[in-house]
Amino acid sequence: MARGGVWAQCVPRMSTMKRSESRILEDALKLPPEARAAIAGSLLDSLDQSPDPDAEAAWEAEITKRIRDLDGQKVTPIPWSEARRAIVGGE
Repeated sequence: MARGGVWAQCVPRMSTMKRSESRILEDALKLPPEARAAIAGSLLDSLDQSPDPDAEAAWEAEITKRIRDLDGQKVTPIPWSEARRAIVGGE
């Protein structure tokens, strides 16, 4: 069951997992991408116990810049499927 870079990174860690943890990961990897993304987000949120106090302002500034770049046609948006293919496929 090859899943690209993410799966390859998980395989070495799986050898140290309990069987139940390994099974959860295997089952999660069978889910549709949207469901896996939601689970990943929830898991990451559960690790964030002490958020950076400046993070909110930094994200706000970044979002404002990106909207300005889009509105000013400085960048051309592409569909997520195309971006993902470039990221995962190494294009």
